[in-house]
Amino acid sequence: MATSTRSGDVLAGRYRLIDLLSESGGGRFWRAHDRVLERFVALHVIDQDDARARDLVEAARTSARVLDPRILRVLDAEEEDGRCFVVNEWGTGISLDILVTHDGPLSPRNAAWLVADIADALARAHAAGVTHGRLNPENVLIDRYGAVRIIGMCVDAALHGLSPGDVQGDLEDLGGLLHCALTATWPGPSGSIVPAAPRENDTTLSPRQVVAGVPQPLDVLWRELDQRSAAPRWRRRGADHPDVSSAASIAAELLAFVGDPTGMPEKLARAIPPINELRPVWLPAMADPLPHDASRDDIPVVPAAPEPEPEPASEPEPEREPAPEDTGPPIPLVSELPTEAGMPVFGDEDVTWLRTRSTPPPPPPPFEELPERPLFAPDPPDGVRRRLPPVPAEPAPGGPPPGATPTGFWPWDTDTGPGDPSATGEVETVPGRSWLRLAMAVGLAVLLLVAVAIAFNLGRGRTVLGGDPERTPSTAETTSGRAGAIKGVVASAIDPLGTDGEENQALSGNVVDGDPRTSWRTETYYDQLGPTGIKTGVGLVLDLGRARTVAGVEVRMVDEGVMGPNRVGLYPVAGTTAPAQAPTGTPVATDTGGGRLTLTPGEPVAARYLVLWWTALPEVGSDFRAEVSEVVVRGG
Repeated sequence: MATSTRSGDVLAGRYRLIDLLSESGGGRFWRAHDRVLERFVALHVIDQDDARARDLVEAARTSARVLDPRILRVLDAEEEDGRCFVVNEWGTGISLDILVTHDGPLSPRNAAWLVADIADALARAHAAGVTHGRLNPENVLIDRYGAVRIIGMCVDAALHGLSPGDVQGDLEDLGGLLHCALTATWPGPSGSIVPAAPRENDTTLSPRQVVAGVPQPLDVLWRELDQRSAAPRWRRRGADHPDVSSAASIAAELLAFVGDPTGMPEKLARAIPPINELRPVWLPAMADPLPHDASRDDIPVVPAAPEPEPEPASEPEPEREPAPEDTGPPIPLVSELPTEAGMPVFGDEDVTWLRTRSTPPPPPPPFEELPERPLFAPDPPDGVRRRLPPVPAEPAPGGPPPGATPTGFWPWDTDTGPGDPSATGEVETVPGRSWLRLAMAVGLAVLLLVAVAIAFNLGRGRTVLGGDPERTPSTAETTSGRAGAIKGVVASAIDPLGTDGEENQALSGNVVDGDPRTSWRTETYYDQLGPTGIKTGVGLVLDLGRARTVAGVEVRMVDEGVMGPNRVGLYPVAGTTAPAQAPTGTPVATDTGGGRLTLTPGEPVAARYLVLWWTALPEVGSDFRAEVSEVVVRGG
């Protein structure tokens, strides 16, 4: 009993195999033709004694319970002649893996719409108790109208020997599809030909860390899905974060990002390049050939030989035997019917179009040799060489001036004439002048580039050489620099707007221990601080031990991200009680940026407690966090 399959075989008396699309693990995937319903179908075939045969048929029965136009249906499943095969609906379009491999990532809205449509289809399948089990980019098809088709529901996992999937696995694959559509890389647990997503410290990088410009809501949504399968990473979340507990909630979150869905399928369709599209080829129109006009040919026509006139009757001559060569009419010579070389002539057909032309082409003009040119000028009779006068651009009216030396072909004149041998108009070329001009041009180009560089650096507010300009210290800063550092300062973190009231309190003492290798940092936030963020700020309280005169505070930051939005203010607190609430009013000094920050009030202030209050944090990756290594309070 034959179990192999080849093109042309007919299974179950109706499915004729046409194209073998793929083959792996003992299974074959065919494009077949249903001869009963006259349509194309997709057909998976494995041997009947294969361990996956029973699971494949069971997966086909399970998949048949889902009725959704976005899921390619199972049409038939059967075991016969030692083979087990499952027939699926045939879909046309381009798969997601080919799309991102050839054309790169999708736009954020197109990616969100695509994954939202898939999640909505999976939500219907999960409601019917059916899971996909292996939802990778190869199993997502997009047709030319922007409609989504899901391939291999339940069946693909069974063909790869996987156990029936669960809802959690489908949700993880949804996160992988979102990552793939945004970055053209695949982080999902299921196998795919799409390049794997980059990892750092055994952690998959988020879409926003792989590709710049990914919106933060989509990045946060993927992180929530990624944290469902692994131990949650240490992060400080805001009160609002996406719901990823089910496929329906994921679809709702993505649709909320898309906004108005009008025209989204058409936009997705326009983003698909014509990779496998057949285009007609239009050839230019050709004019019909004109009939041949023999009257315009200059080929001579050989006249027919005249018939011989009958001779008058005479006495019969004695018969003689004919010579052996005189057996028929004479054979015409080849020259009588000239033809083109290599063109045979058969029968008595008209071959005038094959005959050579009688008018020979004109011969080429005779070759005229150039006059011989000697290598050296001949020696003059008197041994004195004279240069010829310059040849005028136009001859002077009335002929050459009297006494002018006649010009010739050679640059040297050996005749002795009435011309002045010293009269010459030729300008001698100074040796090295061309190199001097080239050096001057190069020097001018270098000076121009240096001037452009200096203007660019000065325009950015830097020095001529591109360094940071030294800021002229103000009077208060000069006073702060001369003031000594106050000893015995005690630092503690303050977070009155948080849930626990403290901000890494155990690390706060590192900022006053005199060791720049130790530091205190805020917690990591998904959103920036400020009026629209999770809170307005966090800070440090510095206890000076007693009321002192403060000339300034130096804060040494640890730069680990984009330091642009970093902003800190200095608030003195009167009284003998440490502050426990967020500071109000206007700070006496502020500074922004990274590195060493200097908070110098306009006039020295007297206080026992100082509050360093951060209202904006540096961006680290796609999160926000500030880190301080040392704080020095100067005063008396």
